[in-house]
Amino acid sequence: MRHEPGVPQLKGVNWGGLKTLYIKEVRRFFKVQMQTVWAPAITTLLYLAIFTIALGRGGRTVMGVPFANFLAPGLIVMAMIQNAFANSSFSLLVGKIQGNIVDYLMPPLSTGELIAGLVGASVTRAVLVGCAVWLAMLLWPGVSVSVHNPALVIWFGLMGSLLLAFLGLLTSIWAEKFDHAAAVTNFVVTPLSLLSGTFYSVHQLAPKFQAVSHANPFFYVISGFRAGFLGVSDSPLMVGGIALLAVNVALWALCYALLKSGWKIKN
Repeated sequence: MRHEPGVPQLKGVNWGGLKTLYIKEVRRFFKVQMQTVWAPAITTLLYLAIFTIALGRGGRTVMGVPFANFLAPGLIVMAMIQNAFANSSFSLLVGKIQGNIVDYLMPPLSTGELIAGLVGASVTRAVLVGCAVWLAMLLWPGVSVSVHNPALVIWFGLMGSLLLAFLGLLTSIWAEKFDHAAAVTNFVVTPLSLLSGTFYSVHQLAPKFQAVSHANPFFYVISGFRAGFLGVSDSPLMVGGIALLAVNVALWALCYALLKSGWKIKN
């Protein structure tokens, strides 16, 4: 039986194709796991060592807990979100540069399935990096990373990873060369990460700077994730959790619309 060209014949979700894309993307970064998983973990531990030595001496406490314990959860989730961005900002971009973008566009995958595969792999990398850092910190002397509220850790870790995965996918759609993706990393992701309250409590800032911090979505990721370890927070957790969900839904819709239209993807 002949079908009209361009009319999709698969009904429902193409689980086989989605699984194949997801496994392909996971294998892509896992083949170089020393660079994509363990190297970020080592870098994060260096941050912990340097800042603990420089700022944590003399029994310094932040929000009523030792400085090292305050710093550790923020470093874990910062490594997670940065690697989620790095993963999703690479896939489509390298396809466009190498001329094999057709490998993503030709398979019988819907736009939603394509997003799910790419974003799912990015979140997987973020989780692996977070687990690697957490396990290393368990053995780090003088630091406690025991979990106080697993639900908060899971929710804000997931929301943060999705946020940066969607942002990375948008970057991958927009960028035409690696310099474009590097610009977003250097001028957007890194500054927002470092100014998110990872190394300090925003309560220590002047009111104007506190207002700026509360406009940074990364701040809610860091603060909520940290609350899952310490049981204390410098942000409204309910507001932050709902706001991050709303931002992720909006970013998903934007990714969907751009991929559906073929903007900067299809010639």
